[in-house]
Amino acid sequence: MSLLPKKLEILKRNTKKNIMPLLTPHLLKLRINTYAPYVGAGIKIEHINLDQGLCVVSMGLSPLNKNIVGTQFGGSLYSMVDPFYMLMLMHQLGSDYVVWDKSSHIDFVAPGKSKVTTRIKIPSSEILTIQELAREGEAVFREYRTDIVDSQQKVVATVTKTLYIRLRKYSKSKDQSIRIDTVD
Repeated sequence: MSLLPKKLEILKRNTKKNIMPLLTPHLLKLRINTYAPYVGAGIKIEHINLDQGLCVVSMGLSPLNKNIVGTQFGGSLYSMVDPFYMLMLMHQLGSDYVVWDKSSHIDFVAPGKSKVTTRIKIPSSEILTIQELAREGEAVFREYRTDIVDSQQKVVATVTKTLYIRLRKYSKSKDQSIRIDTVD
């Protein structure tokens, strides 16, 4: 068996790590805000601080994200939340951990007839809890919930996400890597 493919994979990973530019919070926000699906849906990151585990995302109501009855399209509402818990946990826990989305649920509470916003927060105490639970190599499943509110702060939808977290050395997903490199 040849070690060449393994060595090429390591070389590729190291090249990406050393050559790809690290993103400052400003550049990360710009990169996500210019991501085609978010541009098309009108989704915009208002604020992101990966170190503090905080992300504020908004979406105005436009012809591109209205559903058949003229309110916010459910898929766009969900997209406002989708990647951010995983992204923030990957950043805060670091490369010793693997983080995957396991499941999600969205509860539509009221029609979105105006700009909507969500505030996604992971407290620092949660990071310590995860590290303690994962210490022995067991899989950790954590559930997070966030509300999407309209311009009057009325809840339009509630998104619940369950994430799988495990120390990398115990995971079958050892090769998972973050595609948006950030400054530590």
